[in-house]
Amino acid sequence: MNGFCEMAEKLIRNAGVADCCVFCSKTLELPGYFRPTKKWDVLVVVDGQLLAVMEMKSQVGPSFGNNFNNRAEEAIGSATDLWTAYREGAFAQSPRPWLGYLFLLEDCPESNRPVKVDEPHFNVFKEFKDASYAARYELLCRKLIRERLYDAAAFIMSESMAGVSGVYKEPAGDLGFGSWAASLVAHVSAFSAVRRGK
Repeated sequence: MNGFCEMAEKLIRNAGVADCCVFCSKTLELPGYFRPTKKWDVLVVVDGQLLAVMEMKSQVGPSFGNNFNNRAEEAIGSATDLWTAYREGAFAQSPRPWLGYLFLLEDCPESNRPVKVDEPHFNVFKEFKDASYAARYELLCRKLIRERLYDAAAFIMSESMAGVSGVYKEPAGDLGFGSWAASLVAHVSAFSAVRRGK
């Protein structure tokens, strides 16, 4: 995922933020509300203000089932923790930061195969019935945005061998990297424009 972090860093820099304000490899901890701290993948902190926060995750088989549940709980929990900490003033006088989620899934038969669900007491939502893990991740990313837990989410798939060369696909147009990047750049550019105007 280092390549995506580097791309995000370049986008932020081109939008008017100095290199010293973008953190990708160290000092990535932010205070939480339900836990002391959480380490993120990319942070942008300008003059003591939290501008942007990014979580970038990936999954390669074979344990798609257990990992999906863990990733879903992690994404939901991390966002909830951050927004509660923000509400409680953990980030000083920062304006509302941009929060982004990017997920890369291995494109293979196991991730694309329909998966049955157990319904011993109540029916699951119909969109989950016979949905592959790829479909589940797509639903997760879309729902993270609709519930306003994240400002943007990208869902990308790549075969294990082709991914090394940077080959990937975007199964859902509304969850493409381009839209994710545009949302990030718009937020950072607006902040930079306000600072220049002061």
